[in-house]
Amino acid sequence: MLSRSDLADVPISPAEVVRAVEDAYLALAGGDSDNPRKLSVAHPDGWSVAYAMLGRDGRRRVVAMKTSYKFDPHHDRSNKRYFTTISLYDDATGTPIALMDCARVGALRTPAVSALLVRECARPGARSVLLIGTGTQGRNALPHLLAANPQLNRLMLYGTHPGGLEAVNRQLLQHHPHAELEIVSDPHTAAREADVVLATAGPGTRVALEAKDLAPGSTVVLVGYGLAPSTLTEADRVVATSAEQMALTGTDMAGPDGRLRRVDAELPQILDRRAVGRTADDERLFVYNSGLVLTDIAVAHALANRAIAEGRGTEVSLWD
Repeated sequence: MLSRSDLADVPISPAEVVRAVEDAYLALAGGDSDNPRKLSVAHPDGWSVAYAMLGRDGRRRVVAMKTSYKFDPHHDRSNKRYFTTISLYDDATGTPIALMDCARVGALRTPAVSALLVRECARPGARSVLLIGTGTQGRNALPHLLAANPQLNRLMLYGTHPGGLEAVNRQLLQHHPHAELEIVSDPHTAAREADVVLATAGPGTRVALEAKDLAPGSTVVLVGYGLAPSTLTEADRVVATSAEQMALTGTDMAGPDGRLRRVDAELPQILDRRAVGRTADDERLFVYNSGLVLTDIAVAHALANRAIAEGRGTEVSLWD
């Protein structure tokens, strides 16, 4: 068993995470892996929600089950409880590998996915990015983004928590010590100057950029909150990691008619060169980043192998 503290400082670089996630998508696109639709149950009064996700990574020969559970009866961040775990099994030997906390896995694989989406969808010559949000995803966004998009050299950040702003900058400098971060006070003005917008804010944010706030040729990536539905309904093109997952978790972005805009291309097929992200330089692209358990498997397997090799965790005998 690998706890949150066991995994907290296992070394892995943003570039390694991006490569692992890309390989997972390519395996799915090539038919080597399976990623069934997630299951969910929720309390009728909205007190809690739980998900279960099963996947098989055919290239790594790993089968995994990820579960997540959120308890939030009063919609109060200070009292919210959230737990996520992943169980890994060796599909070559038939033996369990690890049961592990999945917090760090999600904190790493999601920004790696965003980095790949930007790499495949940003217009040629893109140089500027606006990051909205300073939570866990915001803090990990820029190192992974630059690992796949080193040409981005104007880094703008909007947030309202001084500690969060400092944490984003600290995380950036850890991997890119010469990078400069520009703190902006008006996200709407900054968005008009940004080639890429990463919306990673939490549900309490007051920012909701509209389509009219976006520059021609821009790419906006929705990870958490920070974009209004018009950025989707008025987009020239829509890309998602999974159209099926977007239909399940993206309902808050539906248009005035209550319907979600159709997805034009999915990331696995774009990476496999069977589809394209962008078809014209001046298109405004809306990109939806939703999780596929295969990306969790790739990152979890890498972390588990390193942690076990270092003697971390607790060996248990559940089946003796």
